[in-house]
Amino acid sequence: MEAALQDGRAVSAGTKPAIIDPAGFIRANTRLLPVPLVPEISLHVADEAVPLWSKTEEELGEAGLPPPFWAFAWAGGQALARYVLDHREHVAGHTVLDLASGSGLVAIAAMKAGATRVIGYDIDAFARVAIGINATDNGVVVEARSDDLLGDSVAPEAQTILAGDIFYERDTAERAYAFLSGQAARGTTVLIGDPGRSYLPKDKLRKLAEYKVPVTRDLEDAEIKNTAVWTLA
Repeated sequence: MEAALQDGRAVSAGTKPAIIDPAGFIRANTRLLPVPLVPEISLHVADEAVPLWSKTEEELGEAGLPPPFWAFAWAGGQALARYVLDHREHVAGHTVLDLASGSGLVAIAAMKAGATRVIGYDIDAFARVAIGINATDNGVVVEARSDDLLGDSVAPEAQTILAGDIFYERDTAERAYAFLSGQAARGTTVLIGDPGRSYLPKDKLRKLAEYKVPVTRDLEDAEIKNTAVWTLA
């Protein structure tokens, strides 16, 4: 079947296009900008969520895709990245795992703060590509993996686990807390960044720091989010 390459897509007669160059797609639809609370780090971010979300579905010919979490610097991630850079003792010389890594912001911060090795986990294939792009553009190396650590995958040995903006949905929050509390019981340092989302188990956590984080209004319905960094109580 005859096929042609158009704008990073493979197009064949009678078939829907598929993005064969995710990195090119990400670079074409985002801008490299410094993170508001963490200007030491720049990310490829989208100007608006809905247009990019729609374009991704259109390019892939598939509806119902998850939002492009990788294209934004979320409040919890910004706060956690800021905390890690300002409190390097939590990651310096450590192997670090970053859950639901998204853009890789927190993972990049951990590497810049002196971590020996950082693995960013995300089940979204675009996120894993974005992690690599953003890490390279910030002069660090972050491994990107698809393993679902909240499911059946076994976590590698690590001294620190970071989790930003992961308590947004009931089932995910319950599985996240079960995983994180189990790791903490083994002596792993657990740091959580969250702007007070509905399913954050505050009664089981201890607040370490609080920040006023500039965010995108169409994502958070505010321009500033009071956001905290927590550890397990």
